[in-house]
Amino acid sequence: MKTLSIGHSPDADDAFMFYGLASGRVAIEGFRIDHVMEDIETLNRRARGGELDVTAISAAAYPEIAGLYRIMSCGASVGRKYGPIVLSRGPSTMEQLAGRRIAVPGAQTTAYLLLRLYMPAPFAPVVMHFDRVMEAVLGGEVDAGVIIHEGQLTWQSSGLARVLDLGAAWMEDTGLPIPLGLDVVRRGLGDAAMERVARGLKASIELARRDEDAAVDYAMQFGRGLDRETCRRFVRMYVNEDTVDMGPEGARALSVLYERAVRAGILDRAPALDILHV
Repeated sequence: MKTLSIGHSPDADDAFMFYGLASGRVAIEGFRIDHVMEDIETLNRRARGGELDVTAISAAAYPEIAGLYRIMSCGASVGRKYGPIVLSRGPSTMEQLAGRRIAVPGAQTTAYLLLRLYMPAPFAPVVMHFDRVMEAVLGGEVDAGVIIHEGQLTWQSSGLARVLDLGAAWMEDTGLPIPLGLDVVRRGLGDAAMERVARGLKASIELARRDEDAAVDYAMQFGRGLDRETCRRFVRMYVNEDTVDMGPEGARALSVLYERAVRAGILDRAPALDILHV
């Protein structure tokens, strides 16, 4: 059997969707699986070199790696009226953050792309690991920060103020969900193997949703202190019907995201969307 390297973040939602594969309850014919857990910015960087056979990436990172990977219709992290949140110690509007230092959880994250799309004036981005953003804002290292992952549920107890929920702003602006993360498969595996991989990932996601209690038990190892019900709420936010299959609406949302990035001068051109449907 060949080894299939699968990269995903050590976060509760990713762990939840990969529960079936990690537990051995779902198998991919012809492969043994090597789970590689890295933060999303590291996975984005590794995807540029085609290092992993299958990997989670930020949707914002796809244009650079489209020649190496296909998008799978399953595995997307999609927010509907919610997403990364801009927090600050003082400024209450995006206009007031003009020229300020804003922490972002990676240069290729969709959170940073959305911030650039919704900031009306230049600002000073400060790239740092996602789990340092909130403390950097609290400590005055930066004026504001964009939080992702479980911080979206726990920030209220921090004493910081919400300036903007970027996912909610996107939905209000476009009428579309925001595609934050994707799962992609390396083209070099060949068509037959890529299809087996995509079917296996979809089966893993469907199993986790059917046997939610067992999958939440597994995901809690990666919840960074979340209690059980908060962990359950978090995985339900980002492992949902859109994760089972992004559908035409998800594909349209990706297209609009890239088109807007082109108009803003962030991308030179929008990538062709090559989505493997299973």
